[in-house]
Formats: sequence, C-alpha cells, structure tokens
Amino acid sequence: MIKTIMKKTVLIAGLAVAAMGAAHAEYPEKPVTMVIPFGAGGSHDLNARVITSILPSYLNTPVIVRLTPGAGGQKGTQEVANAPADGYTLLFTHNYVDMLQQYVENVPYNPIEDFIPIARVNFAPIGVVVRADSPFQTFDDLVAAAAEKEGSIRMSHSGNWGAFFIPAAQIMQARDVVLNLVPYQGGGPALQALLSGDADVTMGFPSTLGAQIDAGEIRVLATAGAERMFDDVPTFGEVGVEGDVGFMHRVLLAPKGTPDEAIAKISEAFQQLVEDPTFTKMMGRLNETIDLIDGPGYQKMREDQAVAYKELVDQLTSQ
Repeated sequence: MIKTIMKKTVLIAGLAVAAMGAAHAEYPEKPVTMVIPFGAGGSHDLNARVITSILPSYLNTPVIVRLTPGAGGQKGTQEVANAPADGYTLLFTHNYVDMLQQYVENVPYNPIEDFIPIARVNFAPIGVVVRADSPFQTFDDLVAAAAEKEGSIRMSHSGNWGAFFIPAAQIMQARDVVLNLVPYQGGGPALQALLSGDADVTMGFPSTLGAQIDAGEIRVLATAGAERMFDDVPTFGEVGVEGDVGFMHRVLLAPKGTPDEAIAKISEAFQQLVEDPTFTKMMGRLNETIDLIDGPGYQKMREDQAVAYKELVDQLTSQ
C-alpha cells in the first residue's frame, strides 16, 4: 500500500515537473507561419521567399510562407487576427491594407486593437508600366489616351484600395483622367494580366518588374520617389503627380497579446537578418531596399498613417 502511494506520488510529481517545463519552454518550439494576404508572384511573395530562406538561421525554427489572397487582403489579415496570439502565426502585409482599408471597408478586425507591429522590413517605390509593344511611349501618351476616351484604358491592380489602387486614384486625380481599374488578387496576377493583353497598363515594384525589364517585355513610364530610378524614366513629380504617392511599406505584424518573449525573439532575429551578407545580396538581386524599423518605431508611423489615410480617403470619395 505504501509503495503504491509512493509510486503515485512520484508519478504526480513527475507530471507536475513536466507541466512546469512545458509552461516555461522557450519560444520557438515549432515552425512559424508567415501569412501573406496576397497572391503568388507579387512583391510580398518574392520578398518573403528571401526572408524565410535565411531567417530560420536566426530564429532557430522553420518559417513557412502561406499565401491567403482574397477580399483585397482582408481574408489573410482576418486569418491572423483570429489566430492564437502565441507567436507562431504572423502577418506580412503592407501599409494600405494595414491602415487604410478600415476607412473604406467594414473590415472584420480592428487594425490597432488586433495587431502589434514587429518590424517594417523595407519600403518600395512603385512604377507605372506598359508592355514593350504598347503604343504609349511616355506617361503623357498614356494620359492623353485616357483623356481622349474616359475609361478606355484598362489598368490592372492588386485589389481595391490596395498598393496599386491608391496611387492610381492619386494619378487620376492629379492629371484629371479616368482609367478603368480592374482588380486582381495581388501584384503578380496584375502583372500577368498586362503581359497577356488583358490590361493596357499596370504598376509594380522593383522585385516584380526586374526580370521583365531585363527581358525587354515591359516599359516603365514613370516611378515614385524624389529621384529617378532609371536615367531615362521620369519621376511622378516630373509628370505632374506631386506629393507622397506610390510608396509601400512591407510590415510584419503579430496578433495582439502575443507574448513579449516571442516578439523580442522575432525582432532580434530580424536585426540579425538585415546584417546577413547573403540576405543583402539576395535582396539586391530583387532590386529591393533593406530599411528595418522596429515595432515601436513603426507603430508611430502607423498612427501617422491612420490620420493621413483618413484624410486621403475623405478626399478621394468626396469627388
């Protein structure tokens, strides 16, 4: 009887120790999933493939990319908002989906209340592009054709109120023209629509356009930014599109309530990642920047974006 009681006592004690060990296990214990709320072949997909090929070396666990396009980025965003706040499901998105869509859609989540930023990985200036055989040799050629017949020029974009849609709306406003904006599930499909002839013009970022530019398949008509990306291609400002137009911030968010330990581990891994020479080289091949901002720093940017985007939406929808 005494031996039986002792055995049970030892067993219970052993289970208690095991439970305590599990409760205090260090993050991460299993693979991390990075959800991208856009389709395959877009700039987020390409950037994420580079990131996740090297990040596991510093996070000490595999990082799996999951593409969840739909509803202009809302489907994947909601998936992460509803995921357990344990550090194993993250959202790799951009500023327009993150902070602008709340003003134009009844989104099923609260961007501020449901997410916490971990890092702004980089930013990218957008470019307006046409096929190499397009009759539009310059940006002004495109504008002239659009002005001649309202809505006759089809522009494929990555989703309503997304990274292509907002600059397109600002361009139309600045140049007083109307384009036929056709939504696709991400920048990759939007580019394919251009190449297949389903669209006359689209936009894109350096990582998605480089191969087609090198192959002579597309022509860049204008780009965002204060300085020219290409010697013979004007900036938006040079073609009459002034202001903060066409910049996308690629950001990593976690569900609100994610443990501080997990946030700190991921943040530290990204700090190491951006110093990695292989990562630097691979991002260079994509023609992408590396400009890391930590979570608290980007949170301040998010708050500023919320104010600016509310004003922008009010302006665009009041016309």
